Formats: sequence, C-alpha cells, structure tokens
Amino acid sequence: MVSPKIRCGVAGVGSLGQHHARIYAALPGVEFAGIFETSDARAAEICARFNCQRFATIEEQGEACDAVSVVVPTDRHAALALPLLARGCHLLIEKPICASLAEAEQVLAAARTHEAIVQVGHIEHFNPVMGFLEKEVVRPQFIAAERLAPFSPRGTEVGVVLDLMIHDIGIVLELVKAPVEKIDSVGVSLLSRTEDIANARIAFVNGCVANLSASRISLKKVREIRVFQDTGYFSFDFMRQSGHLVRKSGMLAYAAQLVGGAAPAELALPVEEIPLEKGEPLALELAHFVDSVARAKQPKVGAALGKGALEVAITITEQIRAAKK
Repeated sequence: MVSPKIRCGVAGVGSLGQHHARIYAALPGVEFAGIFETSDARAAEICARFNCQRFATIEEQGEACDAVSVVVPTDRHAALALPLLARGCHLLIEKPICASLAEAEQVLAAARTHEAIVQVGHIEHFNPVMGFLEKEVVRPQFIAAERLAPFSPRGTEVGVVLDLMIHDIGIVLELVKAPVEKIDSVGVSLLSRTEDIANARIAFVNGCVANLSASRISLKKVREIRVFQDTGYFSFDFMRQSGHLVRKSGMLAYAAQLVGGAAPAELALPVEEIPLEKGEPLALELAHFVDSVARAKQPKVGAALGKGALEVAITITEQIRAAKK
C-alpha cells in the first residue's frame, strides 16, 4: 500500500521561504500544495517557478495543507501559526519560534490542543557539523561560538541576538544539556534600533561556560565554534562544514617536547582533520520535518528547545537594553 503524500505549503516566500518552496517541490513523498504570500509580484514569480497554487488567505492554506513552513518576519510568526494550528496543520516555524515568550506559549498551547507537531527552524542542528558534535561532545567545559554577517535590513525587526545568536544558543543548550545558572551580556546598536553586536557569557550549573559573540555589521560571514572538554578540543566551521580535533594526548606530548628543550619551530601540534559528509542543512531539516509528520513523531528540534533558546535570547536582550537606560 502506497502511503499518501504529505501536502506541504510555505507561508512567506522571501529570500529564505523560496528555498523551502524549492525543496518541498522536489522532496519525495510530498505534494507541494502552494504558498501564502502578500506580495502579488513575488507570489506570481514563485508559483510560476514551482507550478504551485497561491492561497488567498492563511486560513485557506491551512485547510489545504497537512504541513506548513512559516517563513515570515519573527514578529508575524504567531499571527500566522495560530490559524494554521487551528486547522490541524503541523508547522515548521523558522527561528526564533516567536518574538516573545507570551506568543510562544500561545503557539505551544494551540499545538497541544490540536495535536499538531511544531518544529523550530534551528537549521544548524541539521548541519553535518552538529551531527558530529552531538556524537562526540561529552561533558564540555568551555564553548566559544562566533557568528558574523554583513548588514542587511532583513531581520532587523529583532536584534542580533534573536536574529543570529539564537542559532548558537540552541546549539549550546543541546550540547551542554544542563540548566543555565547565570548570564552576563553586552551589546551595541549602530545601524538599527536594536542591538547589532552582542556578546553573552552563559554559565551552566554543571560548570560549563559558553561565550557567544554575534554581529550583523561585519565585513564577512563567520559561523564558527570551538568546544573544549577533557579529551581535547574541537574547532568547526559551520559554513564550510569542516573542522579539526586536537586530542589532549597530543597536546601533552607536544608540551613534553617543549619542556625537554625542543624548539617550537621544530614541532607541530598534532591536528586531526575531521572528514564530514557534506549536505544542505535546509534540505535535511525539511526532510526530517516531513518524516516526523508522516510518522507522527516528535521532531529533533521541537517546540521545547525552541522555547528554551528563546528564553535565553530574551534574557540576553533584556540585559543589553537595561544597560542602556
């Protein structure tokens, strides 16, 4: 017996939403039902490109679809998610889940009421880098993450913490797996009304400390992480999907040779390049979402993780803004 296809749609087909549409249109087991988009010109372009329908209202999309990606500005997430959930749609909501904890609670309550799956678009959790870290990181002691991007008006409805840093917040929460004990934050506003540069030091009850930096006024893009634990440390580039490992045993041997009188120029710290099977994180994310809907199972990045990351991000944001008063 052939399983029926999952009818998927996309609400909002801007710079990111168009890629959700592209991937749904090509995914096996998916019937790409169509889009909800307020721009007539953009809707016509996407419908022509992917031979799909444009729904006149979000309610109409909810009636026609089993699952929908909500890919609109953060401050509109709840407004679109709630009517879709009311019609029994399963949702992938781009990160952050909502602009406020109150809205996030509304979305979670609606999902429970209508027995709908909500996956949050923390895309780095589907990056091959994260797949490796989830298997190899045990009891991390210190994590440093840096996420930089050139300025773009897109996303400035929220500050850089909710726009960029929240990716690394979600990663750190998943790797550390311990409650947050203390957060100390600083931030600067330069080109927008909210913070454009931010740094946060997050201390966990198990002793791990994470230092996160984010900027959306950089000259270049950077998405890097370093994780230190008893066995050594990992250094990864999420963008290039590459990284290396330096084992503690190798560092000890290197240090012993220096103590023994060897010249630093004659030695090399033993660095192991880590081979990763590269893949498009968004395609992996959407395939996982569709599979979760088809199997009626909770997704890897569910609403609980999305809400937890939002709580930390809002605390950081509030500390930055309080310091300016």
